[in-house]
Amino acid sequence: QVQLVESGGGSVQAGGSLRLSCTASGYTYSGHCMGWFRQAPGKPREGVAGIDVGGGSTYYAASVRGRFTITRDNAENTLYLQMNNLKPEDTAIYYCAAGPFRGTYYGPTSSLYNYWGQGTQVTVSS
Repeated sequence: QVQLVESGGGSVQAGGSLRLSCTASGYTYSGHCMGWFRQAPGKPREGVAGIDVGGGSTYYAASVRGRFTITRDNAENTLYLQMNNLKPEDTAIYYCAAGPFRGTYYGPTSSLYNYWGQGTQVTVSS
């Protein structure tokens, strides 16, 4: 049974930092591209960052490029999102997602990801 569990969310003031983690189980984690998405109230889900199976190639939404960093530890089956210089508009529920086995897509289209975590809330106050 595939399971993705996010952690690390919370409340922070603008300019602060948070590190999200996503721990995977029940499948061959190292064989799947991974992504981080977010959804704010009343808005569609947005692709924030993605990473290929080896961790050597990444994608970032323009809104977070230069502030967020996605990494993965295949030995620990864990995906990370380091978020710096947070802004109030970063407030959302953040989800991690896994693509299909041996897939190559790690971009922002949510329908191309097969597995999803339950989400973790990030709140940034001004």
